[in-house]
Amino acid sequence: MNNLKTAVHIAMIMDGNGRWAKERGLKRTAGHEEGAKTVRAITEYCASIDIKYLTLYAFSTENWERPKLEVEFLMKLLEKYLKNELEVYLKNNIRFKAIGDLTRFSKTLQARIKKTEDETSKCTGLTQVLALNYGSKNEIIRAIKKLNEQNLEVTEENLESCLDTAGIPAVDILIRTSGEVRLSNYLLWQNAYAEMFFTQTFWPDFTPAELDDIISDFSKRERRFGGI
Repeated sequence: MNNLKTAVHIAMIMDGNGRWAKERGLKRTAGHEEGAKTVRAITEYCASIDIKYLTLYAFSTENWERPKLEVEFLMKLLEKYLKNELEVYLKNNIRFKAIGDLTRFSKTLQARIKKTEDETSKCTGLTQVLALNYGSKNEIIRAIKKLNEQNLEVTEENLESCLDTAGIPAVDILIRTSGEVRLSNYLLWQNAYAEMFFTQTFWPDFTPAELDDIISDFSKRERRFGGI
């Protein structure tokens, strides 16, 4: 359990790209492109203020239900993002990690993800975690299967060791943008005692200044973890 006033792990549900674009008379894809720029800005900022883990909900297990052309665009955008960001990761001492069931992605994209993980593996600053084809229920089911395969007793410690986030501390701050107030099957186990913040700001408009305000609010909250 970390210092109650210090955030080690921030998780974000990056919502509102499509609505941001619609308000401006643009295609949804333009919102996703602008959202990718915000990912870079927030990631670099978190690295600069010594946040240790930043987990971003990039593509859920349910997102496959979106229009085919939008899904194809998101896959291309993700591959382009990882290729372009490698230099940014290394410059800022950022380690990259992906969580989720990656087997559904193309071999090319899987290779790009692994290459980015491998080439940033020695970075010791912020770890940026992208949740890709991720759903918490799916993650927990896969973890239970691992427990069974390894013939391990079902305990909190053993289950956590089989989650995609094994070795990563629990979430301290959960932020969702765009005014929606729900978890959407995101890090249900890891968010057990997270402090939650919901902002009306669409993801492409989310700034380091707004994140600063949230972190300041977090530092004033009393976290009892079920105690008194």
